[in-house]
Amino acid sequence: MNATYPLTLFYDAACPVCSLEMDHLRERNRDGKLVFVDIAAPGFDPSPYGTTLAAMDAEIHGLRADGSMVRGVEVLRLAYAAAGLGWVLQPTGWAPLRPLFDAGYRVFARHRRAISRAAAPLIDSVRAARARRMTQRMRDCAAGACEPATTDKVRSSS
Repeated sequence: MNATYPLTLFYDAACPVCSLEMDHLRERNRDGKLVFVDIAAPGFDPSPYGTTLAAMDAEIHGLRADGSMVRGVEVLRLAYAAAGLGWVLQPTGWAPLRPLFDAGYRVFARHRRAISRAAAPLIDSVRAARARRMTQRMRDCAAGACEPATTDKVRSSS
């Protein structure tokens, strides 16, 4: 593909906000540019990536195809671009705003578990809406009205 993609996203699936966001990106990963690795999975070992679990837990990490590691908002910018949503996070890369977004992300990352607890009703309703859409797609398909398949190209961390 290129030096950036596929981009491996190291995220905390035990964090409901993080997991919800990765689910959204996974749904839009139609070109297979993103690989998802759960750092909370039993047996996950960060040492092959030259970092620690504590560092990966402190902020999202991404491994570019060229082997370089990126962190924080830059990972999200690259992931959103791969998912066709680059415009959403484009302002986070603008020079005058970048330090503010980077600092805001660090605050979010530090408090993401508390934010997840506070946002639990919203997260649950988003998950329920996604499940209803998927159920309807399956019913439509069973009735012979399938939409073109979108494959989820999730790869294991092995």
